[in-house]
Amino acid sequence: MAVRAAGTVRTTRAPVTCALIVLCCLIFVTGPAAGLVPGYGTGEALALAQRAYFRRWGVVPAELFAGTPRAALTPATALFVHGSWVHLLGNMLFLHVFGAMTERRMGSVRFMLFYVGCGSLALVGYAAAHAASEQSLVGASGAVSAVLGAFLHLFPRARVTSLFPFLFFLPLRFPAWVVLPFWASLQWLAAGRPAQGPGVAYLAHVVGFALGFVCAWAGFGPVKGHMARPWRGGGGRRAG
Repeated sequence: MAVRAAGTVRTTRAPVTCALIVLCCLIFVTGPAAGLVPGYGTGEALALAQRAYFRRWGVVPAELFAGTPRAALTPATALFVHGSWVHLLGNMLFLHVFGAMTERRMGSVRFMLFYVGCGSLALVGYAAAHAASEQSLVGASGAVSAVLGAFLHLFPRARVTSLFPFLFFLPLRFPAWVVLPFWASLQWLAAGRPAQGPGVAYLAHVVGFALGFVCAWAGFGPVKGHMARPWRGGGGRRAG
């Protein structure tokens, strides 16, 4: 798991990344999944509230392509809903590590459009592959995966500190072009395994990662030099 990315691009100004993290955390702690609001009840009542909440705001593949306006909005709303503390903290860690530098390179407005657009399409891609599923799909994983894909193109030589379980969790530093394709390959392999009940939507990760890389490539073209220079706005090409 990546825990830190280091490069020459300053990361102090990333208002959208910070706002996304704060918003996701606020939505989670005020919802039923956090278990902090007494009004949702306990035990079976809490479980029912969670299922209803996820079905309302998450993507239900069987309903998404029915054409209802409410279902059509769920690929965007699902990006801000998480199913557990581990789910939330994992996504927010990756967004914190990779989002700031990506936002600085793209610009805040384009980064926001990129995040929501790619994240929504990643969920739609998963839903299309599981069109008959009645299981709710929530979380920012697809959008965060898109950020990783864009980061790989924009900062391929940035040093990423990673922890590998098979190496006794020793913190090792590798360039992004080594770590992120390795991560994407693991998601692809996991997506190919038969699903055993509720779990992680690995296919959404793969779709998001691919979309993020393609958008960064289309918007910025080949990145030359050790690191990309910060994008200053103005007449630059679109990132997504």
